[in-house]
Amino acid sequence: MRRFSQRSQLVTLSEINITPLLDLAFVLLIIFIITTPLLTQSIELRLPRGGNADRRLNKSDIRTVEITTSGYYKFEGHQTPLGEIIGELAQDSRANPNLVVYIRADKECRYDLVAQVLDGCQKYGIARYSLRTDPTPK
Repeated sequence: MRRFSQRSQLVTLSEINITPLLDLAFVLLIIFIITTPLLTQSIELRLPRGGNADRRLNKSDIRTVEITTSGYYKFEGHQTPLGEIIGELAQDSRANPNLVVYIRADKECRYDLVAQVLDGCQKYGIARYSLRTDPTPK
């Protein structure tokens, strides 16, 4: 004869164990904290020396064009053909008269790649652009 009833064996779980969910949330948080700075970095360029440190500008007024030694253009962190870059810059310039184009070219890249960007800016009336350099150490 059995001493225990059938009810004791059919005990239902009335609470959800949230420990695994919290572990997952913390792991995801750590992953995002580690990878976010890596995503915001752009390509590795060795800029020429010279110039002074900049005065502060509003980030929404700045567009960045980067040029690698292999001749690739990057616009706002994404590899883009030059024609699309110039078109977007022209459109942004019409919408924002305070637009400044930062041109970051590796010191080993061909000068004609930089000249093409400058020519495109002048063609569409973008008067404010800056050739970026590493500031001279004091």
